[in-house]
Amino acid sequence: MKYATSIQYLQDKTIVEATRPAHRAYLTSLLEKEQLFASGPYADGSGALIVYEADSPDAAEALLKADPFHAAGVFLNWTMRPWNVVFQVK
Repeated sequence: MKYATSIQYLQDKTIVEATRPAHRAYLTSLLEKEQLFASGPYADGSGALIVYEADSPDAAEALLKADPFHAAGVFLNWTMRPWNVVFQVK
């Protein structure tokens, strides 16, 4: 099941930029394990949308909480919902 997660970021750009390489390495590892469907920041820098692939809401939440951005306090709050893909570009 896919879980679409809208995340609000801490607006301290120093912390965000310092942690971003570890965050992206973590997301790359999820992608390689097929636990990440899509990810990207909002254009205004306020946060991001991450779509996890997990067996349960708790498993998806565990993926979010294992992210270096979460450990660094970049993820202030989030809304996670099960999500069904209807259309997808191939």
